[in-house]
Amino acid sequence: MKARNLSEILPNIKALAKEERKSTRKYFTRLAKRPPRNLDQVMGGLHEDTFSEFDCLECANCCKTTSPIFRDIDIDRIAQHLGIRPAALVDKYLHLDEDGDYVLNSSPCPFLGPDNYCSIYEARPRACREYPHTDRKNFHQILDLTLKNTSVCPATLRIIQRLKAELPV
Repeated sequence: MKARNLSEILPNIKALAKEERKSTRKYFTRLAKRPPRNLDQVMGGLHEDTFSEFDCLECANCCKTTSPIFRDIDIDRIAQHLGIRPAALVDKYLHLDEDGDYVLNSSPCPFLGPDNYCSIYEARPRACREYPHTDRKNFHQILDLTLKNTSVCPATLRIIQRLKAELPV
């Protein structure tokens, strides 16, 4: 997925992911039962290849549509970066979700600029640092999250398309 194709893919990301959801879910079910030994290695390669073609600053759909989880350590780091108390950060930007995790009050992320740059990039939450988690060790443990991410992140959708072609299970 070259950046030039992003304008065609991004407006349709949810529909494209939905088209593939059934086959991806079936694939992930088989993958979870018997994860190949080289799964993390294959995913790491697909992640690197895809992100060498893809510029997140052209997209930022994750920042525009979803919220990361903010752990206490993230809240402390971001508050220090902004020069405010952690409680002030929580009061202004966060709330507890149904799982008891701190998430943003609204989308898009209040730290996302009009140029798609993050104003707290150096201090951003761990969830943002690791998104979309496609190069994570023990990838087979986050298949449900990855399935959700295919409808948000065009790169994740492409990585999973490539995974299904490269590593049939």
